Formats: sequence, C-alpha cells, structure tokens
Amino acid sequence: MEARLNYLADPTAARALKHFMSAGKVLEDSSLPAVTRELVALRVSQINGCAVCVDMHTKEAAAAGETSTRLNLVTAWREATVFTGAERAALELAEEGTRVADAAGGVGDEVWARAVKHYGEEQLTALVVMISFMNTANRLNVIAQQPAGDYRVGQFQ
Repeated sequence: MEARLNYLADPTAARALKHFMSAGKVLEDSSLPAVTRELVALRVSQINGCAVCVDMHTKEAAAAGETSTRLNLVTAWREATVFTGAERAALELAEEGTRVADAAGGVGDEVWARAVKHYGEEQLTALVVMISFMNTANRLNVIAQQPAGDYRVGQFQ
C-alpha cells in the first residue's frame, strides 16, 4: 500500500502537523498516566481502523513495559481482568467519545461519572483532549491510507 498523500512533503500539511504534534507533546507532559494514554490511543485507533496508529501505539506501549497480554486484550477490555478500574473507565470514555455518531446522546452520564471517580479535572481534560486528538490523527491517516508496519519507537519525538 502506498499513501495517497505525503503530509511531510506538502508545505501546508507540514506546518499544520507541526502545530498538531505540539498538542501531542502537551498531552505527553500532562499528569494523565502514560500507560493510560497509550491504552486509549490504541483503543481509539482500533475502533477507527487506523493501522498506522495501532502499529505506533502498540510498539510505544510495549517499549514502555506494557505486557503483550494487556495489549492483546485492549480490543476486548470489557471481558478482560487485566485492567484497573481507572483504565477501564478511560477505555469506556474513549469508546463512547469515539463512537459519538453511534451513541445517540454522545458520552453518557454514567460513563462520565465512572471516569470522574478515577481522574481529577486536569486528568479528565487531558483524557478528553487525548481521545479527540487520536480521532483526528486516525482520520488523517485513514483518509490518506498511511501504511503501517514500519514504525520505530520514538520516531516522532
């Protein structure tokens, strides 16, 4: 598969992505745990079918010490016993925040309440921005058919 667009070669895209990636850096520096960020990024990317992001976030999480068992079970997190209550709340929020068109009312109050039990306002804000950020990144990659498999840990840092 060959990408439809080379975002780095186009001056407009390169400028826009420079700012977009700086938002990603802000999220990295937030108090939201790194493992939660990677699990959420992976789950959102799985839902959206973004192979390049699934590749990236699986490799980044593994390099940070995440186990293959947990990575393999992200797609079936509801039935898995390997995630904490906080991680489960984040994954549930990520799913409803990603599937807004499917969830007639958007993110439900019960889902939000479960997230609030585990995260303070700063972390909730980072989590919501992270979910939105990943949905945007996924769409950029899916629309342009960015190929997956060649990502190297730390490649965009």
